[in-house]
Amino acid sequence: MPTPEIVLITGGTSGLGLSTVKALHSSATPYKILVGYYAITATEASSILQPLLTAHPPSPSTLHPLPLDLESDASLQSAIDYITSSHGRLDILVNNAGANFDEDVRHGARPLRSALRKSWNVNLAGPHILTTLAAPLLLNSPAPRLLFITSGTSSLTETEVADFDKFPTLRVLNSSPEPGWPKEEMGVVACLGYRTCKTALNMLMREWWRMLRRDGVRVWGVSPGFLATDLATDLAGVGRERYASLGALPPSAGAEFIVKVLNGERDGDVGKVIRADMVQAW
Repeated sequence: MPTPEIVLITGGTSGLGLSTVKALHSSATPYKILVGYYAITATEASSILQPLLTAHPPSPSTLHPLPLDLESDASLQSAIDYITSSHGRLDILVNNAGANFDEDVRHGARPLRSALRKSWNVNLAGPHILTTLAAPLLLNSPAPRLLFITSGTSSLTETEVADFDKFPTLRVLNSSPEPGWPKEEMGVVACLGYRTCKTALNMLMREWWRMLRRDGVRVWGVSPGFLATDLATDLAGVGRERYASLGALPPSAGAEFIVKVLNGERDGDVGKVIRADMVQAW
């Protein structure tokens, strides 16, 4: 059996992250999958992964829950220390974990500055610090891959689209509300903080691609598509079922795309933000 690749997936116990863990675990390729989890106990993380461990046929891969808080430098360092002592290298880092806190502002649960600070910490600073700590481990890999999970809402170019008959999915993002204040329609898609973080994440990805290109690290921003996840529910302010009725795909579709990237199917598009069927416009 080939030597398993060491994979770290942040936010791996829910949504797209968990679907990616499942997709890798069901692959014929062996992996040691380090499943980053947050805001749950180790017992809860193990319980979430237990169905995979008892699946048939058995997987050639192994699962290793790993506590990982993107807002805690100590947590990030502890995770890297564990990987260093246990494996000495990291073949794949999937910066998947992300969250939207804009709805907290709309519902009065969090002040605006607090929500923005937390969004930038989780969606941008956390992945950057983790990648910085993980870089020496990636350079110890014979074929390292680095993924930043971004969003279709992050494209600056697409904010100029106004032909909603041709591009109906952009209507809710790009339509302007009625004059006056307050802007009640801001709540239709409460994702200003999240969206700007993901746009910044695209630039962060470009910087990491620039820095690691001559080291042979393949780097992408992966825009996984319109998925019916809990995060999607937060962004749209509607239930997951309603989101699916609008055309959202199951998280497994995004996971399949990520696995294709890891299998080399988009090696010609390194340094870019990629969608399943195209390179996403900046």
